[in-house]
Parts: sequence; C-alpha cells; structure tokens
Amino acid sequence: MDTPNPPAYSADRLTGRTVIVTGAGSGIGRATALRLAREGARVAALDVVPVGLEGLAAAAAADDTVGGRITTGPVDISDEQSVVAAVGGAVAALGGLDAVVNAAAIHYGDHTHEATLARWQRLIDVNLTGTFLMTRESIPPLLESEHGGVVVNFSSTSAFFAHPYMAAYSATKGAIMSFTHAIALEYADRGLRAVSLVPGGIETAITGATPQNLPADVDWNKFAKLMPTLGRGRFGGPEDIAGVVAMLVSDDGRYITGTEIRVDGGTHM
Repeated sequence: MDTPNPPAYSADRLTGRTVIVTGAGSGIGRATALRLAREGARVAALDVVPVGLEGLAAAAAADDTVGGRITTGPVDISDEQSVVAAVGGAVAALGGLDAVVNAAAIHYGDHTHEATLARWQRLIDVNLTGTFLMTRESIPPLLESEHGGVVVNFSSTSAFFAHPYMAAYSATKGAIMSFTHAIALEYADRGLRAVSLVPGGIETAITGATPQNLPADVDWNKFAKLMPTLGRGRFGGPEDIAGVVAMLVSDDGRYITGTEIRVDGGTHM
C-alpha cells in the first residue's frame, strides 16, 4: 500500500551509490528499490519470485524519476550458491557496492507446541541464514566502497514485543538484530556501518496474508495491542520504511551504526 501523500525525497542524495535490495519484487523491498533509484542510486533488485520482479521492472519503466537505474535478477537467499551467484553478478554489473538492504523474508505462525521442525527450519533458512549469506557475500565489496559500506538488515517489532503465534518468526528477527550488532563492531574500524530496521504496522503482502498464515483457532484479542497509534490506527505503507532506508544508506546516516531504528507508528510506545 502506498502512503496517501508520499513524502518528498532528494533527487540526487544517492547519486553515484550502488545498492543491492532483496525482496524487491513486492512490498517494502519494491518500495525501497524504487525510492533509492529515485534518489539517484543504481539498484540491483533481487527476488525469488519472477512475477514480482516483472512488476517492479514495469513500475520502474513507467516512472521517469527512476531513470533506468534499476536492474532485476533472481536469488533464493536460503541457497548459498544462488546468493554467491546473485551478489557476484550484481557487483559486477554495478561496478562495486555501497550498500546491501536485506528486506527479503517469509512469515507464518503456529501454536508453538504444534510447530513442526520443518516449518521452524524454513523460517531460519530464509530469514536468518538468508540474511547471513547475503551479508557475508556483500561485505568484501562493501569494504571497498569509497563512501563507506552499509548493511541494512530487517528485523521486526516481534523481536522486542510479544507477537502471538510467532515464536519462530520472532526468534529469527531477534537473531538478525544480534547478528547486526556483531558485524557493526567487527567492521567499524574499516568504515562499514550496519543497522537493523524494525518495521511494525506496515501494510504489505505479508501483513495482508497474516490471517491465512496463523492457526485456524487464532485468538484475535491477543493482537489488540499491535495497532499503530498514528493516523487513528492506520497502518503505514512500504514507502514509510523506504524513506528511512534511503536515509540510512546516504551520508545523512553516516553516524548511525550498531543499533535499531523502529518504525511502527507508535504501536509499541
């Protein structure tokens, strides 16, 4: 969902920057790829769903402010060889790398005592291992960035606050936060920054599918506290997150690393 009045953006804040965005075929990933390109970045937009990338390519072609700065490509972030090939190809095509935005993720929930090992493992493989693989492969070219490399990893408000039926999902997002803190310190003296972005209350395909991805006997009263307070409870849109990503990968975010930025419309005050 786009915000009713998308915020203004700089037309050249990211000119000369190169960025990889995963999960770019839909939702926050798509909005982020478009926003970064509108601000002048050249973007390698990656996703596992071909139709999503086709939709992004069409949106980019129809938007004069994107200026042909988005290229698309496939990646399965849970598969090591796919990640190695995708990152290597993107870096070669872009001529280097200044930032990686790890937005790709999956989401579903269970009664924890009924969760299968396969479903637990799938969440770990995509959300956590996928973030690790993309980051690992991106760090070497990021360390060569003349602007200072940036890693933006997506966590979730479920890592801080109780989200019912989402113990496995929450565990992956909490681990991503810890992982981000560790690499922020490990590579700080080499000019690399790492930040966790923590969305909540954002209207995306994942949130739209939440009712279908939870147990059939879900108690919706447990979700009462998970509503935004801004805009009379209106969920935010992907662009509300994309603008924060643009700030983080630009020089405006140059003094931000090893921390989390929560964007949830006041859901968890």
